[in-house]
Amino acid sequence: MNKSISLKSRPVGTPTLSNFEFKEVEKPQIKEGEVLLQLKFVSVDPYLRGRMSDAKSYIPPFELDKAISSGAIAEVVESKNDNYKVGDFVSGHLDWQEYQVSEGKNLLKVDGAQVSLSAYLGVLGMTGLTAYFGLSEIGKPKEGETIVVSGAAGAVGSVVGQIGKILGCRVIGIAGTDEKVEMLKSKFGFDEAINYNTTKDMQKAIAEASPDGVDVYFDNVGGEISDAVHANINRFGRVVVCGAISMYNATEVPMGPRVQGFLVKQSALMQGFIVGNYQEKFPEGMKQLVTWLQEGKLTYEETRVQGFDNIPNAFLQLFEGKNKGKMIVEI
Repeated sequence: MNKSISLKSRPVGTPTLSNFEFKEVEKPQIKEGEVLLQLKFVSVDPYLRGRMSDAKSYIPPFELDKAISSGAIAEVVESKNDNYKVGDFVSGHLDWQEYQVSEGKNLLKVDGAQVSLSAYLGVLGMTGLTAYFGLSEIGKPKEGETIVVSGAAGAVGSVVGQIGKILGCRVIGIAGTDEKVEMLKSKFGFDEAINYNTTKDMQKAIAEASPDGVDVYFDNVGGEISDAVHANINRFGRVVVCGAISMYNATEVPMGPRVQGFLVKQSALMQGFIVGNYQEKFPEGMKQLVTWLQEGKLTYEETRVQGFDNIPNAFLQLFEGKNKGKMIVEI
């Protein structure tokens, strides 16, 4: 048996299980130069929501009735490729299909001896690199400055906050539960954390947590939370726009305060990015993340969901804020 999960229909608003289709497909046979991969860990990420819509973006949309794909870790179970042997583990952008064939291109060998294999989907993968380059290349934090991170208990946000502390900054996180707020301070070393679900006046709460104002805002959520942070941005502040999960399922363009006012008033910078912009620097970023991890300066949190059939459920739980750190499906 070889299970596959495809996109059955394009979501309108928040995706549901009805948008996915489970199929049984033939287990493939490999030819010379190929390897047979068996999925071990699958990454589910908010950006996948954008690929479910038939809209122009920085990456093509998923095709209907074809397997969805995302970052994953797989084991080589058969090989006719001299670069890979049976038992090797690799990371890559792979289909949501239990067994699949690869020519070996765009695969990275990974070793689970020092860290969990799943870490290569999180702190040592696109998640960690997104945090590293977004903060360092756009945020450009200086020692003693204040950084605010929204979606701080998520995969990217939790790494951003830790890097901020490594660089000598005051770091404030925004999350959605008291448990996550406590985790940000006790596990990840944030100086302050705010529960947006129990805070009536976010603008005031951010001002109280950052009495010297906000120098860098790492934005993972957009919406009203970001409006409140923008009101506290310092002169020459930098806003790093990594994501906008609060708006991904909106059926209409939401209206809110315009950004031009605070950008002009504070001579502030706002820039969006995707991690692929820095692909040529990935080795540099990976080297630094590994060093910090080995030195004990970085740690990470995972929410693991068990079973191939639960990949769609895990993805949907992202929009309910049920993950702490990286959401991983263990096959």
